[in-house]
Amino acid sequence: MTVSEPRADAAPGRSRTPARRIIDTVGATNLGLILALVGLGTFISLQTPNFLTPTNLLNIALAVSLLGIVAIAQTVVIVSGGLDISAGSIAGLASVSTALVVGATETAAAGIVGGVLVGALAGLGNGLIITVGRVNPVIATLATLSAYRGLAFIVTDGKAVGVTDQAFNSIGSGRLAFVPYPVIVLILVALGFGVLMRYTDLGRNIYAIGANPAAARLAGIGLDRYKLGIYALSGAAAGLAGVLLTARTTSGQPASGSQGLELEAITAAVLGGAALSGGRGTVVGAILGVFVIGTLNNGLILMNVPTFYQLVAKGLLLVFAVVLSERRFSFRRAS
Repeated sequence: MTVSEPRADAAPGRSRTPARRIIDTVGATNLGLILALVGLGTFISLQTPNFLTPTNLLNIALAVSLLGIVAIAQTVVIVSGGLDISAGSIAGLASVSTALVVGATETAAAGIVGGVLVGALAGLGNGLIITVGRVNPVIATLATLSAYRGLAFIVTDGKAVGVTDQAFNSIGSGRLAFVPYPVIVLILVALGFGVLMRYTDLGRNIYAIGANPAAARLAGIGLDRYKLGIYALSGAAAGLAGVLLTARTTSGQPASGSQGLELEAITAAVLGGAALSGGRGTVVGAILGVFVIGTLNNGLILMNVPTFYQLVAKGLLLVFAVVLSERRFSFRRAS
């Protein structure tokens, strides 16, 4: 998995400085995020000595594992020219579905399959509304955000569903060596999506659909078929996040832990270089965006910043991400 899209304007055979080689290899957006992470981490570490401890850094990775899975899938949706605002609600619906399946079958594997399947079906529902109903993706997923969350509350009567199966709960609390299982799942998801988007015809077609839908259609790419698959895949990723949420909290949560997940995922994707107009975005950029958000959240907590200030900071970060995305797009169009 490479960390940036190939530069179309790079002149072959032209000598490049070491700095230029680094930028071309890493990508300007990714390099900027890395520098932002270093700067943010340095500032926080000067405010609190607990930030750079191995335990806290691992806590950050664990805290962003669910967000990372959703943000990666959200990046694919955005690259295709769409948007999925319902991801957090799908995660909540999958969470309660997982808890109910584990309780009924007493089988961890059945709960995992059930949660991911519910997520995929919910995502497929989004895709059908968008393709068959010809509804704008923002409107469609805004509607299902409310519908899926309401369904999760109806199924559970508004209460959390406890899970007592130790084998299932160990997914959220267990570790391989010193790495928590949810972090390992995030790594595997990132690798899988990275290979899909970078090295397969499916990934290249998704970029083509987002960059120029008309040209993609003329090239024989089935736009509706791809959109159905993309939204089903996004739903499955949100369902997987819901499974991990259930395992971590040992209960199915209709909203707690998943509410607002979609906005943070969009922020991470856009910070990572995904263009809301479609056609641009990388998995590595999304992961870096996720860790910027995770580091900010962790630092604010360690510095005892009140919760409402944290909400303001997240909102401003989303505005900054969108403005930055528009600036990048305008600059590339002008050049």
